[in-house]
Amino acid sequence: MNIELNKIAGAGLSTLLVVMALNMTAGIVFAPKKPTVPGYDLPSLEPAAAGGAGAPAAAADEPIAVRLAKADPAKGEKAVGACKACHTFEKGGANKVGPHLYDVYDRNKGSVAGFGYSAAMKGKASEAWTAENLDGFLKNPKAYLPGTTMAFAGLGKADQRADVVAYLNTLADAPKPLPKP
Repeated sequence: MNIELNKIAGAGLSTLLVVMALNMTAGIVFAPKKPTVPGYDLPSLEPAAAGGAGAPAAAADEPIAVRLAKADPAKGEKAVGACKACHTFEKGGANKVGPHLYDVYDRNKGSVAGFGYSAAMKGKASEAWTAENLDGFLKNPKAYLPGTTMAFAGLGKADQRADVVAYLNTLADAPKPLPKP
């Protein structure tokens, strides 16, 4: 009976030894590459153009004044649909999560009475919302104004931003003149 138990124990230990050897061999052959910095590489939010690396930079460098010359406020009104969750656009509209945006074009930043702006926005209260400022803020609010509490990721398309700026300018009793190219 002792010999049978020794055979069974030997077979079990031999199996474990073979499995350990296979595991060590597989670990050597299929070793994963460990990154120097832990984490994941995230894809860029900007779509890559088929024309190469130079194509997106050329489109992004087009001044807002040139884009405003061909902007369509009606398209801008449709583009602000997502903004309506946090902002109102009508005259006398209430502040929501964000301030009302009626007559925002050429108004001083952080100047809506009764709205609790972030410290970053309060620090820019002497600046006006020009076409250039609105374009930069709409592109990426957190990059344009670090410390802002606006959670919106931004509008990636330059022409869409121009449409929105043109629409925002129409939201006034007397719309201001837009910059000319």
